[in-house]
Amino acid sequence: MARQIEFNLPEFSYGFHIITDLVLDELGELPQTGMLHVFIKHTSAGLTINENADPTVLKDFKTFFADWIPERYSKFVHTDEGPDDMPAHIKASVVGHAVTIPITHHRLNLGTWQGIYLCEFRYHGGRRKLVATILD
Repeated sequence: MARQIEFNLPEFSYGFHIITDLVLDELGELPQTGMLHVFIKHTSAGLTINENADPTVLKDFKTFFADWIPERYSKFVHTDEGPDDMPAHIKASVVGHAVTIPITHHRLNLGTWQGIYLCEFRYHGGRRKLVATILD
């Protein structure tokens, strides 16, 4: 059986943000066992799983992505929506648009130091829409 919940996140600033608790708040009770799939309905933000304890990891991700895929890259043609738009599309494609997490004993079966990240690549991305599908 599958259950699907669509919801909006609050607006986040450019960067990487741990949203595990926000996602869990929307889900209600989880099954004994199953899978959670979370999909973001945007092309300029992404989802990933990574370090949830040390906030410097979030800063280092932001720094690396800004250096790796710079704004105002002279060869970009898609520039109508601002200098952060095309880099945001590329960064979102690199990171990905979904995460899948096993559910065990009514809890997300994440590693000790793992959390769900929203990777916000626009300066004014707005409220992001997510679709969570729980399979049990």
